Amino acid sequence: MNPLRQAWLLDPAVHFLNHGSFGACPRPVLEHQQRLRDQLERQPVAFMQRELPIHLEEVRAVLGGFVGADPADLVFVTNATSGVNAVLRSLSFEPGDEILITDHAYPACRRTVEYVASRSGARIRVVEIPLQPAGSHIVDRILDAAGPATRLALIDHVASPTSLVFPIDEIVASLAARNIDTLVDGAHAPGMLPLQLEDLGAAYYTGNCHKWMCAPKGAAFLYVRPDRQGSIVPTVISHGYRPDDPSGAAFHEMFDWAGTADPTAVLSIGVAIDTVASLDPGGWPAVMHANRELAAAGAEIVATAVDSPAQTPLGMRAAMVSFELPAGYPPGAGWDPLQDRLLFEHRVEVPIVPWPRPPHRLLRISAHMYNELDEFRALAEALRAVL
Repeated sequence: MNPLRQAWLLDPAVHFLNHGSFGACPRPVLEHQQRLRDQLERQPVAFMQRELPIHLEEVRAVLGGFVGADPADLVFVTNATSGVNAVLRSLSFEPGDEILITDHAYPACRRTVEYVASRSGARIRVVEIPLQPAGSHIVDRILDAAGPATRLALIDHVASPTSLVFPIDEIVASLAARNIDTLVDGAHAPGMLPLQLEDLGAAYYTGNCHKWMCAPKGAAFLYVRPDRQGSIVPTVISHGYRPDDPSGAAFHEMFDWAGTADPTAVLSIGVAIDTVASLDPGGWPAVMHANRELAAAGAEIVATAVDSPAQTPLGMRAAMVSFELPAGYPPGAGWDPLQDRLLFEHRVEVPIVPWPRPPHRLLRISAHMYNELDEFRALAEALRAVL
């Protein structure tokens, strides 16, 4: 077994190839979080009212360095879906306005777009992009769909169902040239890809820290470009809401204090960054490279079993790869029974997702430092048995 597996609590009896869904948190990070919880419970008032603001600023500075953003432009949210909600539900749309998304959008975020559009009368324009596009093909399709009525584009950085890494720099720049803001759903990107959010220039970017960065669940961020911060509020309005104060302090306070909650996941982000970096002498660049190479090697093994006509193209993937499977996703089902068979009959945890719509489906593999090639071999054998 991979010796790095001992750094995680993962069940050793399960081949866990689904880091992409909820991540997995290393033991040292969980131990740090528990120490913070103990500290909180010893003196809740001191921790929440006196110490927490200082701790949040410290973590914000560390996170800013990791994602290439001024800490003043970052706020904490519980997950990327919350970040998408905060932006979409803060903006004002009118009948005739268009919100542009692709058919690779994460279902929860698409539901948010549908909710906002239904209440405002805005239209949703969905750009269809195949599983194996060229980068320029993606940009051209998005630009062809964007028109004078397009108010906002919600674009994935790394698409959850298809694992496709979008050419986000070119997309953001091309839309900006047409005065169209982009909200980037970067749920998977932090820790999977190097980020420089200030250079990217997107109006809005949200990302999870609990996935590839391996922070505890409930740790995520929302980046808002300074010229857009005055219009963005959290989905929960609380003590920090000061509509007449456009300062950065008010922007932080609105998101930092939305009522009593456990802040220890966010406060563990810095330890997560350090812990994962310590797994390879080359630090985070080496970790990202190793995960990408492991996913590529695992994909070669799995491809022999699924005989897939299409998979995430080599030049547009990172630490996840998706494969087309024979159609068969049960109509109306929230869960493909094939996923249960792989787990309960073969001890392999891997997601089967409907895309672009049932009965068509994809299998998605993930690779992180605790995985090894034998796990992908186990998946390949399981697929041969059940397909």
